[in-house]
Amino acid sequence: MEDVIIVKDLTKRFGHFVAVDNISFNVKKGEIFGFLGANGAGKTTAMRILCGLSRPTSGEAMVGGFDIRHETEKIKKNIGYMSQKFSLYQDLKVWENIKLFAGIYGMKKNEIALKTDILLNELGFEKEKDTLVKDLPLGWKQKLAFSVAIFHNPKIVFLDEPTGGVDPITRRQFWEMIYDASQKGITVFVTTHYMDEAEYCDRVSIMVDGRIEAMNSPKELKREFNAENIDEVFRLLAKKSTRKEI
Repeated sequence: MEDVIIVKDLTKRFGHFVAVDNISFNVKKGEIFGFLGANGAGKTTAMRILCGLSRPTSGEAMVGGFDIRHETEKIKKNIGYMSQKFSLYQDLKVWENIKLFAGIYGMKKNEIALKTDILLNELGFEKEKDTLVKDLPLGWKQKLAFSVAIFHNPKIVFLDEPTGGVDPITRRQFWEMIYDASQKGITVFVTTHYMDEAEYCDRVSIMVDGRIEAMNSPKELKREFNAENIDEVFRLLAKKSTRKEI
């Protein structure tokens, strides 16, 4: 399978503080890649670099075939992004949010109209088309935000703690949407604080103090650390941290 994210010796410093410390890894097309770490471990900084929102101090990376130093605008057009804080416009209607973000990603009007009807049907949102986003239940908002993030069929979608505050049933439904996107060839790069969700990933990396301390499939990580679950693996590695939360 093709590598759609290639990271080599990536480092990010803020003065004397090393937020991301010489990390290297590859992610394949259609893979669900879990990017884990405690608060302050450096995962959000690394994700911002890969999304073209921050420049590295040193190292190299290619995202969707584009260089993070010289082709950041092309990266932004070929990825989707969903932040841990709900990113849609609360005072716009459901269909208005879809149209707005599709336009930002450069989709044509007739394509937007056609895909909007298909999406609303898939989500069961036909009756909510004209509802203001702020009036939707949280779980529905998250489903809509994810659907908008992949509406333009990006090569990669970055999800930063997408299920925070969502009930377990809705979280499971959300992950079914992630599986479906993966089956369509979209690479899913996801951070989460829910260790049971890490079990759903094809591979998981765990960052400690800016470095990747472990990376493998959940099954292999549990075998390597003689652990019953990923939460136990995470706790064993987190004990190595000497960095305070930032």
